Amino acid sequence: MRTPPLTLEQLRVAVAEGEIDTVALALVDMQGRLQGKRFHAPYFLDQVVGHGSEGCNYLLAVDVDMNTVDGYAMSSWERGYGDFAMKPDFGTLRRVPWQPGTALLLADLEWLDGAGPVIASPRQILRRQLDRLAAHGLTAYAGTELEFVLFRDSYEQAWRRGYRELTPANQYNVDYSLLGTARVEPLLRRIRTEMAGAGLVPESAKGECNLGQHEIAFRYDEAVACADHHVIYKNGAKEIAAQEGMSITFMAKPNEREGNSCHIHFSLRDASGGSAMLGDGPAHLSRTGERVLAGLLATMREMSLFFAPNINSYKRYQPGSFAPTALRWGTDNRTCALRLVGHGQGMRVENRVPGADVNPYLAIAALVAGALHGIENELDLGEECTGNAYDDPGAERVPGTLRDALSLWEGSTVARDAFGEEVVAHYANMGRVELAAFDAAVTDWELTRGFERL
Repeated sequence: MRTPPLTLEQLRVAVAEGEIDTVALALVDMQGRLQGKRFHAPYFLDQVVGHGSEGCNYLLAVDVDMNTVDGYAMSSWERGYGDFAMKPDFGTLRRVPWQPGTALLLADLEWLDGAGPVIASPRQILRRQLDRLAAHGLTAYAGTELEFVLFRDSYEQAWRRGYRELTPANQYNVDYSLLGTARVEPLLRRIRTEMAGAGLVPESAKGECNLGQHEIAFRYDEAVACADHHVIYKNGAKEIAAQEGMSITFMAKPNEREGNSCHIHFSLRDASGGSAMLGDGPAHLSRTGERVLAGLLATMREMSLFFAPNINSYKRYQPGSFAPTALRWGTDNRTCALRLVGHGQGMRVENRVPGADVNPYLAIAALVAGALHGIENELDLGEECTGNAYDDPGAERVPGTLRDALSLWEGSTVARDAFGEEVVAHYANMGRVELAAFDAAVTDWELTRGFERL
């Protein structure tokens, strides 16, 4: 059991002394966003601690715009849009320094009738895969590297401008530039220090290639904790930027320049706490490590819906953009989908496929499922790529569109075996809803191309 950044007893003391007056209880939705309620702190202690709370079950059955949509078995007009039980996970309790007087914790979702956990909820999906992994005596660790583009316009200004003609925080490529990143260091520093105050462990901040693009990295952790920190950071960074009159986007491809990635570092430990992937094989991999990489490569296309869940996700995959298209592996090779990095007990695989729009629980669950597929089927790892994987004519490719990814997901025996029919159907419907919304939209590109000239 992890020691939370704020214990329940410490919360009681802080409330009694007037330091905390608000407690936010949040669930994680399909898009990886925090949804929930803010409670008056004494009421939270008196009522919610012992009984939990409720939230409408449409929170796992809506589109990005929170529209009710058809096709979800768990929630519909016919079923009356009832409630989930929101059960506080006190291991996630923490202060949020960017919201004075506020504590935050995450909730797990259960059915009100006592039927058990909501298995299509992202945290539960990841936990189920980790339980399967534990049966092999293994534990998963992960770290996510989220890139974002920062604008000097507020979210309200961006909305009014239709998200066009915004001012990026930097006017040129500031990848690794200390001079360029110093222009926005006050904001980056505030995000780092206030995330540390919330119990996360910041490592570094650096500039990236797109105009106004940056990355703040946090220390790896056990898989669920990593995903928890990811969603808290992502939500908090937006809140902090808004307080400073600025805006951040984690879209995978916000414009025609470089997209926002979310490289996921992934490793397995054995029962002794040592690396299960380190050994005497190729690239210092153990037999387990070889099978893990083989399983990840074998399942990557079928699991793409969990790595790239939106229409926009697939526009990031451009040759020469450092967003991978070739499903190959290599040691410290950024042209490959899987980049083997680290030394000794720190050896890990970096999955470079996800963008910053990813739901971390689903993506890490897909990594665990892929690793288990390789382990349980004793898959052999193909040869390492030592050159430019983009130019490898024999390499399988990341699906080119969400439509392709959805078809692969729906036809995947591996996904059904790993996640179950309910989860496969639920997230297939998510993909269909996204596609239907895009197919019905008239884009700026169409208007510019055809308003006068066609």
